[in-house]
Amino acid sequence: MSPTAGPSPAEGPVIYVGGREASPAMSTMPPSPDPRIGLKPGLMDAGEAIWNLRVLSKTPSPPGFLGVTNSDLAFLGHYALQGNYNGFQVWDISNPAAPALKKAYLCPASQSDVSVYQNLLFVSAEAPSARLDCSTEGVRDTVSHDRIRGIRIFDITDITDPKYIGNVQTCRGSHTHSVLVDPKDPENVYIYISGSAGVRSPNELPGCSRLWPDEDPNSALFRIEVIKVPLSAPEQAAIVSSPRIFQDLAPVLRHGEAPEDIAARKAAVDSVRRAGGFITTIGTDEIILGPGFVNPRLDSIVRARGGSGAPTGGDSAALRDALPGIIAAMRGEDANRPPSGPNQCHDITLYPEIGLAGGACGGYGLLLDIRDPANPVRIDAVADSNFAYWHSATFNNDGTKILFTDEWGGGGAPKCRVTDKYEWGADAIFTLANHRMTFRSYYKIPAPQTPLENCVAHNGSLIPIPGRDIMVQGWYQGGISVFDWTDAAHPQEIAFHDRGRMRMAGSWSVYWYNGLIVSSEIAHGLDIFELTPSAFISQNEIDAAKTVRFDYFNTQGQQRFVWPPSFALARAYLDQLERSNGLASERIAAARTALTAAERAKGEQRRTALTTLATQLNSDASAAADRPKVLTLAGAVTDLASAQR
Repeated sequence: MSPTAGPSPAEGPVIYVGGREASPAMSTMPPSPDPRIGLKPGLMDAGEAIWNLRVLSKTPSPPGFLGVTNSDLAFLGHYALQGNYNGFQVWDISNPAAPALKKAYLCPASQSDVSVYQNLLFVSAEAPSARLDCSTEGVRDTVSHDRIRGIRIFDITDITDPKYIGNVQTCRGSHTHSVLVDPKDPENVYIYISGSAGVRSPNELPGCSRLWPDEDPNSALFRIEVIKVPLSAPEQAAIVSSPRIFQDLAPVLRHGEAPEDIAARKAAVDSVRRAGGFITTIGTDEIILGPGFVNPRLDSIVRARGGSGAPTGGDSAALRDALPGIIAAMRGEDANRPPSGPNQCHDITLYPEIGLAGGACGGYGLLLDIRDPANPVRIDAVADSNFAYWHSATFNNDGTKILFTDEWGGGGAPKCRVTDKYEWGADAIFTLANHRMTFRSYYKIPAPQTPLENCVAHNGSLIPIPGRDIMVQGWYQGGISVFDWTDAAHPQEIAFHDRGRMRMAGSWSVYWYNGLIVSSEIAHGLDIFELTPSAFISQNEIDAAKTVRFDYFNTQGQQRFVWPPSFALARAYLDQLERSNGLASERIAAARTALTAAERAKGEQRRTALTTLATQLNSDASAAADRPKVLTLAGAVTDLASAQR
């Protein structure tokens, strides 16, 4: 990437649908200069840039949630459920131009990631301040039976009035979770827990151990938790296994910080040290410890010596002495042991239709066999020194590729600056064959962001454009990016939306759901978009994508796209053949004419016309430049003929 002069700060949306020189609807060139550069900052009035998307609505979070971090999304029927560090919100999106808030459920935690299935809602809890009773006063004690770290379970039979029916506590909490709907087990669902917090004291949750597995076979390190939820009695949900999917992974080489980050960190650390603050060392980096970490531990030291009131200098000295051991225990490390690979996952994407899961696990991307839901098995692992922190995973629809994101900087730092390497903080794309992952390329948003914008590769999902691998992804203050990775070696951005800089804001996650693109805006609320036709995606492809409908959607529980027979589907394949010159232009024109005639016909006449066209297309395939796509088109027309009644 190189610096590019941008437009003057915008007072409102800057809308581009194509290049400046060519016809906007047909340009394959992105707007230049990139309108994302130089946008006016703001919260509700930020400058905006958009290309090949349309904004349907921008709805602020309600009081009590506005300004508190919005996190992940799940969908059920015509509802979007949005996590928030203060709980969760339920939006009716049946009218996407005017989403209606149906419930704002106050129940503080972090990150409050959400998933749904049937009448159940699952919410992650990891923050040490999260309480079992959902109250807001927090938990100050380092050991407390009021704390929850794990999964909350709600009955949402009446989605406007959720009922808190139970929880499952885990030793490391639930940073994220994934719901596995096993097609072989209709009586239960399974939840894979990715916990990244330190191991809890056994005095708070019996059975939790920070010892290494060779010292304690029940160690909470190097494992995930699998929870089994009986659908007829969800309050009986319980951990059924703790698979050690990280066992024996070697430590990996990771790149360090960018030079400007090293300088900024040193200046901040020196300032805090001069002020008497608390600093610890992790690896080779000095880290500032804030009051949320320090104060509860000082309070515990005061109580342990039988004191009261404010901590003394001696208490502070005791905490400084104890810090190396506290940090090592939290990270599952032992100073007397050689370095190891990761001992926890950040996120796991389950794809039960193909029996596989992708684990984004700190220093590795893992491939898991999940055909036995309670006992996942690691079958491949990849590492990359260009990756700082493997964050999330997405399979393409046919399971021949997998994409991992890199949360370099932890989501709170600017990592899309013009000085940052393209390979750092990017997505990594792999092909899959014989259960082995092979690296193909990186993808990173091509517009450099300012040093004031926290930009990082975050959560996204596939868009069901038939025959192609199209994805929409959130990049925090980098906005949202739609890109094509059908050619795994050459991904290409085809649409975007971005806002001017704000403090800790942007798209946490953005997903396609039943024709809409819904984004959880960290600081603002809920954004809804739709794709517009462009040189990259035709209206027929968009219409075909909209025929894919789900009753519910959790992106970490990936479902296979299935396109019902439709004229839009057949025309989408024709558009793709025209775009790629995969079939002679006269044959494409003839097929379009035949499709139009068949659509105007009725009953047996329509069926006969479609069958005749399918026969002709099968014949055309032998001489076509893209024979497989022509045969796919012929199959779609055959299915359409069979669907006529």
